[in-house]
Amino acid sequence: MRTVVVVQARVGSTRLPGKVLLELGGRPVLGHVLERAGLIAGIDAVVCAVPAGSENDPIAAVAQAAGVAVHRGPERDVLQRYLGAAEEAGADTVIRVTSDCPLFDGAVGSALLRLHRQTRADYSSNTNPRTYPKGLDCEVFEMPVLRAAAAATALPEDREHVTSWMIRAPELRRSNLSSGRSDLAELRWTLDYPEDYTFFGAVWAHGQAHRHLGMAEVLSVLAAHPEIAAINGAIKS
Repeated sequence: MRTVVVVQARVGSTRLPGKVLLELGGRPVLGHVLERAGLIAGIDAVVCAVPAGSENDPIAAVAQAAGVAVHRGPERDVLQRYLGAAEEAGADTVIRVTSDCPLFDGAVGSALLRLHRQTRADYSSNTNPRTYPKGLDCEVFEMPVLRAAAAATALPEDREHVTSWMIRAPELRRSNLSSGRSDLAELRWTLDYPEDYTFFGAVWAHGQAHRHLGMAEVLSVLAAHPEIAAINGAIKS
């Protein structure tokens, strides 16, 4: 059984164009995400699913520099892009990580994958309900479920968000990983606005002694410097 992490990434962003190419700690945001995704225990490969078109070549270049395979597919139909990437990689189980989360914690992904296997779920996540900071999101699903989703829905929101059909399909077995702390759901560790980029820069500046800032280390930084959390704390979208 082959388990593959698929990270979707593109240049276009209505709120912060080119956000995954912004530098953070001396490397692109996407580089951090790909490296952290590779720390999930029990995976066989990481693939970056990039839209076709020369404007997204810089994204592909970052992924290739990180030693990660690249799959090119439709920009708007992200579900089809995911399916193509997973099939090309020979995946049996797929882990979804998004490219605008440079604090993604491989330990969280590892725990979710273990839960997914233990419960023999079709689809698993740590967001239903959310008890982790927004930016540590992770989903795991089986290839038959991904193929079923691609065949079952033509709704634009389903094609864009990849897993929304899986979340509501009544016949699927689902599991959810809890942190045990509902208060963490209010924390924002994702990159959509300039304030988020400033937030990440501040976290990196105070946590630079750690090669991989995990959730516990970031929480320690924020506890010692509550002004950092306030940088993007007012953003709720």
